[in-house]
Amino acid sequence: MAQIGKAPCDNALILHGPHAQEGACAEASKPWVLAAAIVGSSMAFIDGTVVNVALPAIQAELRATAFQAQWVVESYALLLAALLLVGGALGDHFGRRRIFAIGVGIFAVASVACGLSGSVQQLIAARAVQGVGAALLVPGSLALISAAFPEKERGKAIGIWSGFSGITAAAGPVLGGFLVDHFSWAWAFLINVPMALLVLWIAWRHVPESRGSSASGGLDLVGALLATAGLGGIVYAFIEAPTQHWSSPAVLAALGIGIVGSAGFIAAERRARTPMLPLALLRIGNFSGANLLTLLLYAALGGGLYFFPLNLIQVQGYSATVAGAALLPFILIMFALSGWAGQLVDRFGPRLPLVIGPAIAAVGFALFAVPGVEASYWRGFFPAVVVLGFGMTVTVAPLTTTVMNAVGPEQAGVASGVNNAVSRAAAVLAIAVFGVVMAWAFDGALAQSLRGMGASPEATAFLEGERSKLAGAALPPGVDAATAAALKKAVAESFVAGFRWVMLLSAGLAVLSALSAWLMIGGGAAPAAGAAPDRHRTG
Repeated sequence: MAQIGKAPCDNALILHGPHAQEGACAEASKPWVLAAAIVGSSMAFIDGTVVNVALPAIQAELRATAFQAQWVVESYALLLAALLLVGGALGDHFGRRRIFAIGVGIFAVASVACGLSGSVQQLIAARAVQGVGAALLVPGSLALISAAFPEKERGKAIGIWSGFSGITAAAGPVLGGFLVDHFSWAWAFLINVPMALLVLWIAWRHVPESRGSSASGGLDLVGALLATAGLGGIVYAFIEAPTQHWSSPAVLAALGIGIVGSAGFIAAERRARTPMLPLALLRIGNFSGANLLTLLLYAALGGGLYFFPLNLIQVQGYSATVAGAALLPFILIMFALSGWAGQLVDRFGPRLPLVIGPAIAAVGFALFAVPGVEASYWRGFFPAVVVLGFGMTVTVAPLTTTVMNAVGPEQAGVASGVNNAVSRAAAVLAIAVFGVVMAWAFDGALAQSLRGMGASPEATAFLEGERSKLAGAALPPGVDAATAAALKKAVAESFVAGFRWVMLLSAGLAVLSALSAWLMIGGGAAPAAGAAPDRHRTG
């Protein structure tokens, strides 16, 4: 047994394949690899949720405009989504442990810069650097697991990773609310520092190095630049379009860069000797099917749940901290059942859980469309949260396992980067598209309500100017109490009308994701230990 404080393996060991780690060294490193992956990725997941709770305090203290406050969140999301593919490829080429540790270090330094920011411009810049660090560490965490665990154990390990990472992400809004209320918004960022130091110590002392099959080839710099430009341009355009409109030169330019960059990326990968994204991967049925499922289901999840806290806070009257805790049952279910879910692929093969899970999630999304104004959480929203949580539990670990098993550990960084990029981009794009649906439904319902209640032309004109704020719309000044109450109810009911459209759209996307799994993902059980994955299965 390795002594405490001694590395169980030589930390300079370089691994190049699924059988490079053997014996006591490999066994001793497994729990350390899992611990580093969990704590490291948890930093990025927590940061993606905790800032939403801290944002009002940040805006007030730094005197930020609404546009600037929005970019505190979106500068992080944009860089993370745009660079995930690059992060996975860098890990495969230069060493997964090395790139993972660099990402953790960048994230920690940027977190300190966030906490010490004296202006909103400094904070936005620091958040963008955080996104760069997260893009290196997130795909690295899964790639380390894939390299350390043989295929027969990988599903359970990924299930444990997803469960612990998920519960820390859910704790983010609650923890953020507590820190903001009792200390300062800066602590929402500074809590990352001790976590980063722990991860760096574990990685240095106990995690062996590993590389992908492209380690001996050249780095696809052209592909990396084009992938970043393509994904970054499209994401930027969709983020900015709601505020600058699609006719804006900046939005049109970003969209053009995104389209040209994406087309150029495909063309470059066809010619590259060591491509960042080997296009042959897209011909693997399980890999392409799992990523299509990810696109559809995570669009539903990201787009739908973006509006859930707004409903709770602006319509139902909950506090931000309580609203952040509303999804805790979702995460507790994932945590409690993650180990079981991680073994579903081993027992039943990938197709069955990836059809049943999204189908259950679709029912959960549909249940969110039931509650109206002044709905009880326990009778209105709790059933939807529970059903959605169970559906995502059945889906997440098998989905991740399917992606990683489809390509094998040699290309684990690429596979992880692609799948993470798909999920992040899907959520960002869905929020923009769902926002259009929400605005359309809200405007129509509000106009109908104002006509039905015989609102004065002055009140109608005032609310016309406020409708872009949705449920946060201010009421006309000088109206009597009864009229104010009626207008407030009309605004709330109009938001609920839009919310129902959004959730039913999410349910439809979840159904389509289940259908994609049925048509594209193979139904056989996982191959025996040591067997090569079936890379030519088409479903």
